[in-house]
Amino acid sequence: MVNSTIRPLRIDVCALSRSAPASRRPHMVTRPTGRAVRKAIEDRLAASPPEGAGDPSSRVGRLPGRAHPSPVVVSVVDFTRVRVMDFSCADEVVAKLLLRYLAPDRPRNVFFLFRAADDTHRHAVEQVLERHGLAAVCDMGAGRFRLLGCASPGERKAWAALEMRRRIRAEDATTALGPPGARRLRRLAKRRLVYAEADGGVSALSSFATAGALSVAEERRGAE
Repeated sequence: MVNSTIRPLRIDVCALSRSAPASRRPHMVTRPTGRAVRKAIEDRLAASPPEGAGDPSSRVGRLPGRAHPSPVVVSVVDFTRVRVMDFSCADEVVAKLLLRYLAPDRPRNVFFLFRAADDTHRHAVEQVLERHGLAAVCDMGAGRFRLLGCASPGERKAWAALEMRRRIRAEDATTALGPPGARRLRRLAKRRLVYAEADGGVSALSSFATAGALSVAEERRGAE
């Protein structure tokens, strides 16, 4: 069972881009626009207390130098209402956001899942991920999730198997994935492409994509 104390935080990028000083249109073009939207996303993450705050059950929730686990956020960054996104904006909003929250001194314990409109944004997102040696989980619509960016064949195989099962218990890793299974899942967890539970089980980020998601109306109010 997926950890029910973790609620996804949906972030409507189109709403943020419209409110950014650099843009009033449903387009993500130019680096200043991307930088402003990334700053707005970071502000939302800093201001939003997730459900389960203080829950000590998460193994990956502990940040360096802190005595207690940090509350976990699964942030669904939604591009579906963005009509156009260029590479500079994708670099600012996707790559630089991931790099900031992969760092040991990241400000919050956040996992990112990007929601795109089919292949409309995939090319720009994938290009910037590969340029930085990163990978990310992307919701392509209609229940289809893809691992975009840089990942080894073994990592992709382990991710795909987990995606089909949604969750793999620690004791089932070798049966489900073969002898390298546990090691590959740990690698994916370190890259924050899957969620590792305190009991050793691992869940797909897609499991959190819709469970308890914020309404669009609530999200838009938060972006204003």
